[in-house]
Amino acid sequence: MFFLLQCVYLMLPGIFANSVPVLVKKINVLNYPVDFNKKWIDQQPILGSHKTWRGLIFGTLAAIGIVAVQKQLWQIEAFESVSILPYQEHSAWSIGFLMGFGVLFGDMLKSFIKRRVKIRPGDKFIPWDQTDSVLGGLIFISFLWIPPWSVIITLLLLSFVLHIIIRHLGYYLGINSKKW
Repeated sequence: MFFLLQCVYLMLPGIFANSVPVLVKKINVLNYPVDFNKKWIDQQPILGSHKTWRGLIFGTLAAIGIVAVQKQLWQIEAFESVSILPYQEHSAWSIGFLMGFGVLFGDMLKSFIKRRVKIRPGDKFIPWDQTDSVLGGLIFISFLWIPPWSVIITLLLLSFVLHIIIRHLGYYLGINSKKW
């Protein structure tokens, strides 16, 4: 159980990065599509209008903020023991940027693929809806720290459950329009 807590704690910046774009969607700043409304060679949107600079920037900044808090908490023995990433070896900016941007990049890459296979935004794309962000975050954080295989496998399995829980929570809070 403690190992699961360590894995979730590692991904907290990514979880926040992935959640913030939905929370800031009513802020009318940087509300421009990352793909600048351009179309790919198949005449479909590259990513779609729902992937905005606002979400990318605010999500990445949220991850940096969470890592800054984690770095401060790392000085407390209980939080040091739950931390599997060596926070003392890297800046909050580097860890937070890589985790936050990586999670959002993974989500954008999945959106790119969904557009190519003609799956609409919001429609199910199993297993990628559940693993895209975790894979992106883990790949990008590996520039600083290589997670053990046990962490990678656990997070990929956990991502299915966490994705469903977070989507349902967002639905019941009125943030998401669909449970899944």
